[in-house]
Amino acid sequence: MGFSFSSLRQIPETTRGLLNALLYAVVAAGSAVAFLWLTNLLFRLTIARLAAGPLLVFVLGSLGVICVTSLAAGVLMNRVSPDTAGSGVPQLKAAYWKDLGFVRMRAVVVKFVGGILTLGGGTSLGREGPSVYVGGGAASGLAAAFGVHKNSRRLPAATGAAAALAAAFNTPLAAITFVLEEMLNNEFGSRVLGSVVLAAVTGALIVQAFLGRQPAFSLPSVEGVTWLMYVILPIVAAVASLIGVAFQSLTLSLRARVRDRSRLPVWLRPVCGALVTWALGCMVFAVTGHTGVFGLGYNDLSLALNNNLLWQAAGLLVVAKFVATVASYGWGGCGGIFSPTLFLGGLTGLFLAGIAGIWIPLTAADRIVLAAVGMSACFNAVVRAPLTALLIVFEMTHQFSMVPALMFCSIVSQAIARLGGRHNFYDALLLQDGHELIQIKPPRDLESWQKLPVSEIARTRPVILPDLERSTIRNYLESYPYARFPVVVRGEIQGTASRTELKSALAENAVPRLTPPVLCGPDMTIREVGALLMKSTSGIVLIRQDMKGDIGAVVTLHDLLRAQAALSE
Repeated sequence: MGFSFSSLRQIPETTRGLLNALLYAVVAAGSAVAFLWLTNLLFRLTIARLAAGPLLVFVLGSLGVICVTSLAAGVLMNRVSPDTAGSGVPQLKAAYWKDLGFVRMRAVVVKFVGGILTLGGGTSLGREGPSVYVGGGAASGLAAAFGVHKNSRRLPAATGAAAALAAAFNTPLAAITFVLEEMLNNEFGSRVLGSVVLAAVTGALIVQAFLGRQPAFSLPSVEGVTWLMYVILPIVAAVASLIGVAFQSLTLSLRARVRDRSRLPVWLRPVCGALVTWALGCMVFAVTGHTGVFGLGYNDLSLALNNNLLWQAAGLLVVAKFVATVASYGWGGCGGIFSPTLFLGGLTGLFLAGIAGIWIPLTAADRIVLAAVGMSACFNAVVRAPLTALLIVFEMTHQFSMVPALMFCSIVSQAIARLGGRHNFYDALLLQDGHELIQIKPPRDLESWQKLPVSEIARTRPVILPDLERSTIRNYLESYPYARFPVVVRGEIQGTASRTELKSALAENAVPRLTPPVLCGPDMTIREVGALLMKSTSGIVLIRQDMKGDIGAVVTLHDLLRAQAALSE
């Protein structure tokens, strides 16, 4: 008898759940290991090999490599899956909360290939985002093969994300805390927790089987840390955190300006960030001989953690890497921010330790700890996941003696991170794109839930078309992924326009046909709005702030379905 996925349904539910989680983890971790290996291979064959030759060959060769790879990634993303630019973590988080764990496999493939081209070609971004997105998406796709409905894939998505992150960095504990702190917003049950833990352990075992058991950075034993280090530690943690806050603010600002004002085609925009990386990378390479501005920069970060990098070079690398990463992400590159923030923080710590060492007799162990403190502080200021920030540095170095300093550092970085606003980098990106991640906490019985006002499940940040000009329509279609847009011209509600109709109108140079609006007030119950949605041909209800006011929120059939799924969970 041959094997079929449907035969798994004959296994008892508890055993089947454990087996499914294990299979999700294996697939996700395997995708992360493949992504890591192929990215490193491309980088070694291009940027690293060119760096071993004459300077002119490196400059011209790296220009060709970074332009071709970023252009190929831009065309691929724009033509096949436009929403795959950037990290991937916020997109997976949106899929978890808004689409109940459903991820399109087309987007997974584009993210995998685009990330390899971008990072392997030298653009200054990180691999955690693509790894997490591909891992969570692969697990969601496998769940489809198991017969899991697309509205019930939260558990596979979270499981795959944990396995992929554990495999990407060989950090199972940090993978667990990241998924719980960031993706799930600390809202989880025992079933989810068990699957995430199993996935993280599986991911770590798989990466160790293929790539070895060593940590990401091999350090000498950190012994002989003096009390003077603790005098400098708050300064390092504060400065590294401020760099993280500045990184978040400038990246979001540039990204918004590029999206709203740039006239360049979307497919060409990643090349702009790549060219900034190339110019700064070549300048730093000519002066210092280091290639840390390109790609992940882990070779130079490893040198810093082993006291084999001059603190003056570290300062120059921090400035260049900061600008290159802001440009790469802001212009729509495909990659994450773990590696850049760890790099910026680590070299900031080494730089400040070098300056302090002019007047204070710091030991080699002191400088290593301060570099690790900088890594954790900068990372935490951007991601705002204190346990993850502590554990990822600990697991990447395997130096238990650093833990007290990292714990003290997390207090400083958490306090300073608030200067960057209410939201961490990922949530700020989602809000910038018009997403609203509503965590539904309905009553335990269906009848009480249906009597709740619709405002409990509505999206209060609707993306509204202000006119029907061709440039406006084109900009909104490129910037937002929604299937339907309310149209409000000079304060008057005109109706709703579907994405398909807007695209057809652009192609035919015609005025889009609008669907008459379905309106309600914020106090209407979920039951009443559900009836309106069933009768509506557009599948969207516009909620006025009051019965004579402007649109304050919207609710769709998908929002209703998502809320019902939360009730069943």
